[in-house]
Amino acid sequence: MGYKVAVVGATGNVGREMMEVLDERGFPADEVVALASRRSQGTEVSFGDRTLKVKALDTYDFSDTDIALMSAGGSVAKEWGPKIAAQGCVVIDNSSAFRYDSDVPLIVPEVNADAVTGFRKRNIIANPNCSTAQMVVALKPIHEAAGIKRIVVATYQSVSGAGKDAMDELFSQTRAVYVSDPVENKKFTKRIAFNVIPHIDVFMEDGSTKEEWKMIAETKKILDPKIKVSATCVRVPVFIGHSEAINLELEEPLSAAKARSILRESPGVLVVDKPEDGGYVTPIEAAGEDATYVSRIREDPSVENGLSLWVVADNLRKGAALNAVQIAELLVNRKLIQPKRKAA
Repeated sequence: MGYKVAVVGATGNVGREMMEVLDERGFPADEVVALASRRSQGTEVSFGDRTLKVKALDTYDFSDTDIALMSAGGSVAKEWGPKIAAQGCVVIDNSSAFRYDSDVPLIVPEVNADAVTGFRKRNIIANPNCSTAQMVVALKPIHEAAGIKRIVVATYQSVSGAGKDAMDELFSQTRAVYVSDPVENKKFTKRIAFNVIPHIDVFMEDGSTKEEWKMIAETKKILDPKIKVSATCVRVPVFIGHSEAINLELEEPLSAAKARSILRESPGVLVVDKPEDGGYVTPIEAAGEDATYVSRIREDPSVENGLSLWVVADNLRKGAALNAVQIAELLVNRKLIQPKRKAA
């Protein structure tokens, strides 16, 4: 008997990607239900070669549902996550609502799969921020090999991380520039077309943005609380795919060649690293792919035991939908949950 899975926020960018990933990976689901707000009720979404009609979240009964993949925003998650979990359905939430709760595991399966065992305290598992997820996949093997003392990261984050309206704004602004129409800013604080914006999420008292704070807090929770992290998060005019320039200070020496070799053997990582024209990965190549790509691996002589690398991934997949489905697979493969509905 397979599982019953609900996708909450099924009409959004990540929700649609979750449906696609569930189908692509052959997740053992007998039934997949698409849920969203009442205004989206009746909307059709694709699941493999089938079309599903979206049902309203606020009238849905989760009592016979095994897993809820949530990508409906923090306010919806805070309201509905505990309600869904209380009905015996495991919630895997993509928002930031539960990431910093000590009773909620924050999971990247390639990095800290064993931490998932604590999920029964709240029946909720958190998906990390998209920029954090790809970074820790690339850094976990390096941390195991040489110990990471400090991370300095600058991100180049695509507009899809801010939702469909943000993607539409990049498209409309780009078109407006070409035809000399007025350029309107709605989703972003400044023009995003042909520009970069060093501002993602709200500003905090120390001058950092919440996106930067998320990367710091989540890296410590997932990878190691002793690691020092400095992040600068930047929105760039790319539709899909986040990139990161990462500089590391390690406890022990690690050559670029050895790091390259370690990463080539690491789960979820693909190394494309040739010091020649095009010998690296950009967001266009990563879009639609599951891997976290690592390029430009090189030693940094400006600091003792320094290493620099370039990391790229599809933020809608590894940064969100894929990671959530991998968590669900982890629960199934480790037999941590059983289908509620038994075979006749």
